[in-house]
Amino acid sequence: MSGQKIVIASDHAGFDFKASLKDTLAGQGYEVIDLGTNGPESVDYPDYAAALAGAIREGRAERGVLICGTGIGISIAANRHPGIRAALCHDTTGARLSRQHNDANVLVLGARVTGIETAQDCLAAFLATPFEGGRHSRRVDKMG
Repeated sequence: MSGQKIVIASDHAGFDFKASLKDTLAGQGYEVIDLGTNGPESVDYPDYAAALAGAIREGRAERGVLICGTGIGISIAANRHPGIRAALCHDTTGARLSRQHNDANVLVLGARVTGIETAQDCLAAFLATPFEGGRHSRRVDKMG
């Protein structure tokens, strides 16, 4: 999958986590588009969810990664945008099934509730798993 573009963003709680995942992605040959935040100063997660949604909508990348403290707020914010199917995942099974059954295009992680090794495993599963289609397509199509 070398050369594929992945867009990534976080709020202040996910800043260090994001840096580690960027290194993981770059080491695997992905081109990483970092939309911020660029430091630990407090910011508003909906702004970063919107920026990532816009990048996907514009075709700058097909998939993205969002990170905040728990992953809850930023996933709610991301899913308000048309065409975004953001899945908050805590394990590889959820990451894999979010792709297989839901055609999720954004992986959401909580930096305060998920260890970095688990997050890296979720990211690998998310990126390696194709959408299964079939009966799942009908359901995904209903989401718009």
